[in-house]
Amino acid sequence: MSISRLSVVAVILGLAILSGCSSTVSNVGNSCAIFDQRNGLFENWRRDAEKASRDYGVPVSVLMATIYVESSFDSHARPPRKKILGFIPGPRASSALGYSQALDGTWSEYKSRTGQRGVSRTDFGDAIYFIAWYHYQSHIRNGIALNDPYNLYLAYHSGHAGYSRGVWKNRPVAKSAAARAQKMTQVYEAQLRRCPG
Repeated sequence: MSISRLSVVAVILGLAILSGCSSTVSNVGNSCAIFDQRNGLFENWRRDAEKASRDYGVPVSVLMATIYVESSFDSHARPPRKKILGFIPGPRASSALGYSQALDGTWSEYKSRTGQRGVSRTDFGDAIYFIAWYHYQSHIRNGIALNDPYNLYLAYHSGHAGYSRGVWKNRPVAKSAAARAQKMTQVYEAQLRRCPG
């Protein structure tokens, strides 16, 4: 192969790799647009979401709605820092990080129970697979249907034990977030039926 052909192949391969690597996702309210923006050779969010859905039985729309509510598709999302004396940055409210906003302890439990050692909360494929696993655990432990975004989200927000104890009943923030997850599931589901490819 000539040097000019090698150069063309290298450029095409580079573009394919970079096509899914921009730093932010725009139009997070449209699942088709999200998947269009992340459809690279090595970073393909539709493929990742569909694999998680197949392996755990949780609809793609529920998985995507969970991420929408948790992090709005920000890979490095974290809870805000508390302010000391109104202006000095203090500790964060929790150790939540990434797309899934999984806590350190929950993420460690996931890695231990599944053998997924090299996973990262800031990687979309790893995060959506974690969410699918967690929702499946909610199904097993609390009998929540895999297509019930409201209660799956409540269990995600409150923890499995907290959900079974009903701690969310006195948490308006949890119920409001669960309602948003339910609404976005419906929005994403309608969009996914019309997405090309």
